[in-house]
Amino acid sequence: MIGAFVPARQGSRHRAELKGERVSTLASKIVPFGSGSRIVDTACRSLSIAAGGLQALEARFSEREFAATFLRMVGMLMKVRGRVIVTGIGKSGIVARKMTATLTSTGTPAIFLHPADAGHGDLGMVTPDDVVLMLSHSGESTELGPIIQYCKRFAIPLLGMTAQPQSTVAQAADICILMPDVQEACPNALAPTTSTTVQMAFGDALAVSLMEMRGFSADDFHKFHPNGRLGAQLIKVRELMARDEQVPMVREDASLLDATIEMTRARLGGTAVVDRNGRLIGAFTDGDLRRTVTGKQNLTEPVGRFMTQTPQAVGPDELASEALHMMHERNIMLLFVCENGRLTGALHMHDLLHAGVA
Repeated sequence: MIGAFVPARQGSRHRAELKGERVSTLASKIVPFGSGSRIVDTACRSLSIAAGGLQALEARFSEREFAATFLRMVGMLMKVRGRVIVTGIGKSGIVARKMTATLTSTGTPAIFLHPADAGHGDLGMVTPDDVVLMLSHSGESTELGPIIQYCKRFAIPLLGMTAQPQSTVAQAADICILMPDVQEACPNALAPTTSTTVQMAFGDALAVSLMEMRGFSADDFHKFHPNGRLGAQLIKVRELMARDEQVPMVREDASLLDATIEMTRARLGGTAVVDRNGRLIGAFTDGDLRRTVTGKQNLTEPVGRFMTQTPQAVGPDELASEALHMMHERNIMLLFVCENGRLTGALHMHDLLHAGVA
């Protein structure tokens, strides 16, 4: 008899039990009982090795030749009339993409060139006004060859980043940053780990240095980051404030009734009180109105008697995030905007929150 008959339900249960045993056996091989601490130790060791790589990079800046080379690189990037063409292959290519994004968003026009596409027409994007920044840990990636030849043929400045001083990239570059030859966190010393961390950190250091050299401000940053949370934190008051007819205002001799009508029209929960020259001298809010009505005041009386004097105000070029902080601190919902003492706008907390300001 070749095999015994097994009912369908029992067969399914039997197969599940066998599968469970195989999974259990596999799990025990991957994570032996009691080895959790060893795995945590491995993760910590990886971080320690990466930190050592960053310390090695920082130490290089104290070397006169390395620092001088870095300054020459910054100087060339400051003077470039075109763009920075950043390139690399493999993991260095991924770092090059990130470096491109950081440079572009911080005031240095940059574009990533994939070496595999360079020899198929994309070299046409490189102009004599550009400079090429080439990343390669080994300095011997064959895919970079056409780009090196193109730079030499058309006298395009070539900046290199490699850990091997005798490599093709190092020898071909007009300026070459010699990265520290760090220990990889990979136990086989094969997978790029620490070396790419160091490359990434150097790219950030280069971008920040260029930012400071250019005097790249928060205003400039906002121009390149109009959307998202970063953009929201850099919005100016003038971009969100109500202006012109939207701003509720009355003269100090206006009646309480007139002030109430103006508040209702603008729907901001208050109105500014100004003098004959348009200078802000007070504020009259919903709270002031409730207190006034409770006191059974005559609605024909002048609002100037009941307004809040020296109200909180901000300038139009203040950060909206600072205005929101002021509102929270003083527990108010409405701020008036003044320029040289004159009322120019009004800002409600709802407008700030709607814009994502925090």
